[in-house]
Amino acid sequence: MKKRAVKKSGLQGVVPQSMSVALQQLLLPMMMASDAIKNGLLAFVQQMGMLAFSELLHAEAGALAGPKGKHAKDREHHHWGTTSTSLPFGGRHVVVERPRVRRKGKGRKEVELPSIAAARTADPMPNHVAEQIALGVSTRGYQRALEPVDESLETRGESKSNVSRALIERTTEQLAEFLDRRLEDLQLAAMFLDGIEIAKHAVIVALGVTLDGTKVPLGVWCGSTENHVVASALLQNLIERGLVVDAPMLFVIDGGKGIRKALNDVFGDRAVVQRCQVHKARNVRDHLPQERRAYVRQQMRDAYKSKSAKTAKMKLGQLASWLEANGEDAAAASLREGLDETLTVLRLNLPTTLCRTFSTTNAIENMNGTLRRVIRNVKRWRGERMITRWVALGVAESQRGFRRVKGHGQMTILVAALRPKTVVVAEERKVA
Repeated sequence: MKKRAVKKSGLQGVVPQSMSVALQQLLLPMMMASDAIKNGLLAFVQQMGMLAFSELLHAEAGALAGPKGKHAKDREHHHWGTTSTSLPFGGRHVVVERPRVRRKGKGRKEVELPSIAAARTADPMPNHVAEQIALGVSTRGYQRALEPVDESLETRGESKSNVSRALIERTTEQLAEFLDRRLEDLQLAAMFLDGIEIAKHAVIVALGVTLDGTKVPLGVWCGSTENHVVASALLQNLIERGLVVDAPMLFVIDGGKGIRKALNDVFGDRAVVQRCQVHKARNVRDHLPQERRAYVRQQMRDAYKSKSAKTAKMKLGQLASWLEANGEDAAAASLREGLDETLTVLRLNLPTTLCRTFSTTNAIENMNGTLRRVIRNVKRWRGERMITRWVALGVAESQRGFRRVKGHGQMTILVAALRPKTVVVAEERKVA
């Protein structure tokens, strides 16, 4: 009855609106009070923390040099006043007043207090800067991304220039870790190779897959174009760092002729190549008018889902003949080019899950997507060194989310298909 009365009187929308205004008037002061309490509590905790830290420093100075103002006959250190010191704190530096202690005798050098040494390594600013930048924070917006500190504390290091220096320091370290890491202990079953364009430079990235399906970033090389010289330089660098490829291994590539030629030059018949089916379908599509793209795409998908390479090749051959009969010679030529290498996983008779995993470069495309997200805030590039530093940052960020490839429990099937003789020898040794 009441609901009907409200509808008839035209007050149905008025009641909720008035309640909404009342709730806003009630909740707004509560939210403001909560924010004030949070900031006040944070400031209180920081003040108490700094006070406790100061007491700790004075206690350590007293333990080394004895009580201040009292004579100690056998002491080896003495108090030497105080000084201001900048220490990392929450992604920035804060200035603290600390006591100084000095050795007695000829080598009168200042002694670093244990807590000062620990504080300098506990929260290194370059690591914090790199993490924030990888999450999308710009160098100009870094200060606003930090937790607020009490106004009584003097802070440093939040300016754009300081943040940039810290970022360069950390990315240089990451690049060295990435490019200098030894690879002797890696046992790979497959490798993904793909290129990404950054600042009009071609960056080729290598991602390895171990025998248990673990993804491992291997290396990166930067050049003007994605040609075989750049790709060869990357592969040679992996070998120089200890990578052993003494048996057939699966290489999944995007179809670029430069990478394919480099694989042939460096590894010869040990390189079992699978060209990305998605890239192949995309290349064919680009030669077609809009009205034929959906049909051709579906026909290629159906062919790649075939149970055998023979069936898939027959279907794709029929599609190429249909394209030629309908005047699409360029699309037909694109489809036939490198056709056999798009069917490698089918020829190896891999399980369906492994076929999906290794028939495309999706595994490395996901990493490239993280690279694009990490570098999107860069407005001005300054050469290949800067590009490779940022790529190292993106690789480190993407590696946090790495999981083993889909079908990793069936990796022994892939290894057996690639290296049947090796598997037979291993089984004979077990029997013996």
